[in-house]
Amino acid sequence: MAEPQLTVTIVTPDGTSYDNHEATMFVAKTTNGEIGIMPNHVPLIAALEIDEVRVKHDQNAEDEIAVNGGFVEFSDNVATIVADSAETQGNIDVDRAQSARTRAQQAIEHAQQAHDADELRRAEVALRRAINRINVASHTQNR
Repeated sequence: MAEPQLTVTIVTPDGTSYDNHEATMFVAKTTNGEIGIMPNHVPLIAALEIDEVRVKHDQNAEDEIAVNGGFVEFSDNVATIVADSAETQGNIDVDRAQSARTRAQQAIEHAQQAHDADELRRAEVALRRAINRINVASHTQNR
């Protein structure tokens, strides 16, 4: 008998970035901590952190997606993630992400010198997003 499955879709303002993938489990970092969802989990809605989402297909295969905030809704074995942006491992431009990290670090230094709290918060978020993209892309290279 086949193992129960769930379906995972990730949508962003730019469209669907991960569409109707069957999975045995997915893991995401919420504002309250990391969650793992398996088939027949109770319904939930949770806000997401800037982090990776891991979608497991079987014991040996999983997809990693860099997700930049948003929320997840799960019910009836369907997970829908609505994110500010999301990139699968293969779609991440590492050079662009490293440039974004450098720009964010420079913006943090500038904001600290200017004592601009709003600019500092924006730069810190940009830095977390860039680092998240770099980390997810590096997992692909290390496999």
